Amino acid sequence: MTTEVPGAYGPEIEQFIKGLPKAELHVHHVGSASARIVSELATRHPSTVPSDLDELKRFYEFRDFAHFVEVYLAVVSLIRTPDDIHYLTYEIGREMATEQGLRYAELTCTPYTSVHRPDDPAVGMPIEAYTEAIESARVEAERDFGLVLRWIYDIPGEFGVPSADATLDYALNHRPDGLVGFGLGGPELGVPRPQFRPHFEQARAAGLHSVPHAGETTGPQTVWDSLTMLQAERIGHGTSSAQDPALLRHLAETGVPLEVCPSSNIATRAVATLDQHPIRAFRDAGVTVTVNSDDPPMFGTTLNREYAIAARLLDLDEAGLAELARTGVRASFAPKDVRDRVLGEIDAYVAAEGAEQGGSGQV
Repeated sequence: MTTEVPGAYGPEIEQFIKGLPKAELHVHHVGSASARIVSELATRHPSTVPSDLDELKRFYEFRDFAHFVEVYLAVVSLIRTPDDIHYLTYEIGREMATEQGLRYAELTCTPYTSVHRPDDPAVGMPIEAYTEAIESARVEAERDFGLVLRWIYDIPGEFGVPSADATLDYALNHRPDGLVGFGLGGPELGVPRPQFRPHFEQARAAGLHSVPHAGETTGPQTVWDSLTMLQAERIGHGTSSAQDPALLRHLAETGVPLEVCPSSNIATRAVATLDQHPIRAFRDAGVTVTVNSDDPPMFGTTLNREYAIAARLLDLDEAGLAELARTGVRASFAPKDVRDRVLGEIDAYVAAEGAEQGGSGQV
């Protein structure tokens, strides 16, 4: 599902965004599978997911968030072997680096749905095989494309506490080298955050960062619960935070960033239109905002396109877009040497662009 960019900027700003070195913090592993990747997997494993590219576009037209989850799980069902995991991960890395200017990304992975296949619990792969596949692909992607990947292990909330128990076990007892965070995704309605407090406490004690989704399809209380019960260090989406001035003040004062995904919010009907998106309210309240693509092919978008949307909604010129990119790097859990390197690349890119354009730097 594609949303229109209101008053989209011209080719100059789009070219600037394309070349701008970036980090992405809220992007899902399976949800990053492009039509090309899904088509290959659907050819390998015929199912309800079409392999034809045009049919895939129609398949990704969501009625609401519940329908999105249904479609997402159908794509998950295509990932059946460690080779599928490796192929998916490596090809995502290729597209992130070569098409979106990414230097660093934290991919949200949901190993539970590969180890315990929701469509066929008798199938599934050992967590050891899953871990080996993502790690080998991570190392190869950095070697081949210069893209540093890190993982966030995500509890699929719709499967309840048993999925949280399993995900915590994967994170603590089968921890991949690239794992930096512990998250919570899936539907928010009927999935209260406090029930997962013990899991997040153990994950944090093991040195993992707390990054739950919250306030996407529910109200501000879900964000408060994530902050107070789960000790969230970043909030995935947090869209409804704009409804609570006290929450906005708290986010601004504590510096807890929001991982904002504009097109995703439109596609899942969390927000009616881009013009009504609260990203400007967040910025104006002093909240730290990062811009991300969530499940880009499923929502007919890219990270570059989300930056273009942010440029329009926040009235950003090239300097503002560069600072948005820096914010993403600073809010990441990347090693210090990686953060410093990417920030240096952003500065060098801006300086080169300014010299080429006579130093105006304006859109």
